[in-house]
Amino acid sequence: MSKLMENLYYCELNTEIIGEIIIVKSENGLRKIEIIEGSFEKFKNYCESNEINLIESLEECRDVVNQINEYFNGERKTFDIKIDVSGTEFRQMVWKELMKIPYGESRSYSDIAKAIGKDKAVRAIGQANKSNPIPIIIPCHRVIGKNKKLIGYAGNHTDIQEKLLNFEKSNKEYINI
Repeated sequence: MSKLMENLYYCELNTEIIGEIIIVKSENGLRKIEIIEGSFEKFKNYCESNEINLIESLEECRDVVNQINEYFNGERKTFDIKIDVSGTEFRQMVWKELMKIPYGESRSYSDIAKAIGKDKAVRAIGQANKSNPIPIIIPCHRVIGKNKKLIGYAGNHTDIQEKLLNFEKSNKEYINI
């Protein structure tokens, strides 16, 4: 018996703040956001080798596109998007905690570790952050080093982290949602 092929839908979105992003949705919700140039190719290869249909469809991604556009237009602080991400129980716990960080604010890795009751898990928090499949929606850019330095965002792409943090800080007072 052959397994059913999964359909994933994707679209590209250009943002003024961080450039092009790729949005990927399943039938069940948002699966992935690619913010690093070139990383989508790896995902395409993964889909091909795992018999996943990757279909370009702005219409299937419209709800996510609209909310991300509102975010980048300074009209949205939080997201109301159905998500379909998988991860270990620990990663899921970290991602839920990240979603509690208010717009325009940041927390250290050790703050997150303490908040989830795992004081010694700072490095593991970093790994969970790094494996976040839907940056911006799960705001891993709001996690910074204990010394207030930007470290380890999307590998070494702290330039994107800095742009997102500065964008949120500059819009924080103007949003009334």
